[in-house]
Amino acid sequence: MRIHYLQHVPFEGIGSMAAYFKNKGTAPTSTKLYEDQALPDPRDLDFLIVMGGPMGVHDDLQYPWMKKEKAFIRACMDQGKIVLGICLGAQLMAHVLGAGVYQNKVREIGWFPLAVTPEAGDTIFRDVFPPGLEVFHWHGDTFDIPASAIRIASSPACPNQGFVINDRIVGFQFHLETTPESARALIDNCGHELDGSAFVQTEKELTAHEKNLSGSTRSWRPSLRGWQRPDTAVNKPLTQGALIYVLSFPVPVMDLFPFARYTGKAIQPRLP
Repeated sequence: MRIHYLQHVPFEGIGSMAAYFKNKGTAPTSTKLYEDQALPDPRDLDFLIVMGGPMGVHDDLQYPWMKKEKAFIRACMDQGKIVLGICLGAQLMAHVLGAGVYQNKVREIGWFPLAVTPEAGDTIFRDVFPPGLEVFHWHGDTFDIPASAIRIASSPACPNQGFVINDRIVGFQFHLETTPESARALIDNCGHELDGSAFVQTEKELTAHEKNLSGSTRSWRPSLRGWQRPDTAVNKPLTQGALIYVLSFPVPVMDLFPFARYTGKAIQPRLP
């Protein structure tokens, strides 16, 4: 599988995904938008990851590359690629799908629990997130759920924490890829946002979780299993519409959970 990710700032990379890809012998390609690097042809990738950043989706004038990035994300969606957006990445995805993106009522920075929606049970997220799972947040904006999407989670500070479309297009407002190093990088570069408001933790609270983020068993683990359907071991190419990859992540005191599994759903030629 050809994996490509978009990076908006030097201090927000793919976090714990990097080590896992390396251990699996997979070398994702990337576009460092802050260096004005050229975007690839969507036909040259299978799986797009759009990372976070401190900018907003409406900052096109300040970041001239953003207009091309939005068109690229939409093209990947329309061409049947797997697309995963994290934080700003999810906001950009919602924006290109026609949903509103705007300032949240409060900042949400720190480790807070997710509440999985009932409708998530009809998607690839069924039985994935355990009750009360605490995940890392760092955002001030939020998005409306796109018309064609299913809302998968909420939190007390932010009702729209994620969405999924056709079990292959996923937006997470939260971060599962956080490592001690990436958390520290956010503090060093965006620490001025730690304003002591209701859903903003202190630097001490943010770093107190570092012990839970260290170790190979507790990192985000995208697991590429070739073109194999897990339940039948029958190989099917992506062009036949199969979502054939497994992306899993760790949770405290629990084993890895599948993020995505074979669905058998045909890839739609174009989204609404």
